Amino acid sequence: MADKIRLGLIGASVTGTWSQRSHLPAAQASSDIELTAVCTTKADSAEAARQAYGARLAFDDYRKMAASPEIDAVAVVVRVPSHYEPTKAALNAGKHVYCEWPLGQTTAEAEELTALAAANGLVTAIGLQSRVNPAVMYMKEQVEAGFVGEVMAVHVSLMRDGVLKRPSNRTWQRDAGLGANTLTIANGHTVDAMRFVAGDLSQLSAVVETKATQWLDTGTNEWVDVTSPDNILVSGRLANGAVASSHVAAIPYAGSGYRMEIYGREGTLVATGEDSPQLGEVFLHGAQGDNTLTPMPVPERFTIATPGTPAGEAVNVGQMYAAFAQAIGGGDSSQPTFETAVDLHRLIDAIAQSSETGSAAKFE
Repeated sequence: MADKIRLGLIGASVTGTWSQRSHLPAAQASSDIELTAVCTTKADSAEAARQAYGARLAFDDYRKMAASPEIDAVAVVVRVPSHYEPTKAALNAGKHVYCEWPLGQTTAEAEELTALAAANGLVTAIGLQSRVNPAVMYMKEQVEAGFVGEVMAVHVSLMRDGVLKRPSNRTWQRDAGLGANTLTIANGHTVDAMRFVAGDLSQLSAVVETKATQWLDTGTNEWVDVTSPDNILVSGRLANGAVASSHVAAIPYAGSGYRMEIYGREGTLVATGEDSPQLGEVFLHGAQGDNTLTPMPVPERFTIATPGTPAGEAVNVGQMYAAFAQAIGGGDSSQPTFETAVDLHRLIDAIAQSSETGSAAKFE
């Protein structure tokens, strides 16, 4: 294998996509990753991405890219319904894979891909970037070090505005069956960060609602019907005995952003941000023995992305690429894997089932 991990990126459009805002600049800046190849569904857009980001190869067929001997690892950065096929092709070709979250459109797809990666002895990473957000990693360390003492209560919220309208290229998410909505994505990232920091849930009850049953398509100026949920409330108990709750929602106006609160017998930790810790910067405050929250600057050792990685949404993706490359190289790494994804898929299934049945879900 080359000194750098030779990466092929599927979904390399440079026209305002998640890939263009995060993966492409993060991979380009990385000292661990060489952006060797890019792939889109059209030859001209693949060539445009190749030229824009300095890749050596461009493909308009992910199967051909996955089969290339010049590729060590593949990043799958396409819409959720299209995660399964290119991920499976890359794993069958013996490539390590970093796939964006959710891993599959269904839990069954995620389980199949995870089993295939394990059978082939391949390194995987799943795009649950909150787990590599420096402030979230520091918060987890502080909880484990006893800053708050016995954890008694945890609450997390993410309130995003703008639920009533969407541009035409995002109205496809209105169909709950496609697996890309507030329940799976915003709620998935938010609940996963809570589990990462404070511990797994042992019991939960949930309410999953669709309050905005139509969106205005701003491209066509027409209203479209919506089945995707936009409000997810979860309450329950963690395995360590603490009570926990979360509210993740897409609401019309003036969303309050992100907040995770951990209350213990010895102190309190609070993480806040304008948006999910998956996407941007989070600030940590703490209090011990009194009621005054004070800032807790995050030590530099939690920043593992290559210096010079562009600010914003690329930072945590850069963190993931650094951890992914370390794992491929055989080093210790804490990147979330496909196994992490399967656990979260099953938890989201339990949240949906609890809401549908009105009964609590319990975990061993």
